[in-house]
Amino acid sequence: MGKKLSKAIKRIIDFFGALVGLIIFSPLFFIIALLVKIDSKGPIFFLQKRPGKDARLFFVIKFRTMAEGAEKFGLDLDKDNPRITRLGRFLRRWHFDEIPQLINVLLGQMSFVGPRPPMVSEVNKDDEFEKQRFLVKPGLAGWAQIHGGNQLSWQERVKYDVWYVNNWSLLLDLRIFLISLWRIIFLGKGLYKDKNK
Repeated sequence: MGKKLSKAIKRIIDFFGALVGLIIFSPLFFIIALLVKIDSKGPIFFLQKRPGKDARLFFVIKFRTMAEGAEKFGLDLDKDNPRITRLGRFLRRWHFDEIPQLINVLLGQMSFVGPRPPMVSEVNKDDEFEKQRFLVKPGLAGWAQIHGGNQLSWQERVKYDVWYVNNWSLLLDLRIFLISLWRIIFLGKGLYKDKNK
């Protein structure tokens, strides 16, 4: 199968997968939105500009899991950080906070599988090696995430992401997606940064 056809199939899977996902999760979506509003002061959603494919900026959408204004202190949090709300800790553990990113996938800004969209401050625009990670759309699940996620250094994450870009296939995406369901969602691996590093 050619790369062009594979990429077209990937987009079809992303579009219809996100559409079906939003329909299935719509009751949960509205329940979580209500609970976020009740649990702590602040907006329901957390919106932040992140670089996507070709480093073009877009707003990533998540349910808010931290106290209002907490992002100005940085988002690399360990699991005991007091800025994470009570509900937010539960949402993060089961990745329910990322359900709104199905909207990003539906709009074509993200994919189900790809490098996770970094913060703008993390990106080195002059690094030619690092630029390769922006040749594809960012994803909900990625090669770096199943190899440590937030416990990896930025340099390690970039290496895994670039490897993914250079070795991409639909079968690799399927492998990453299935491993992510087990390691990241069910086992909760790589969710928080190791504060001892």
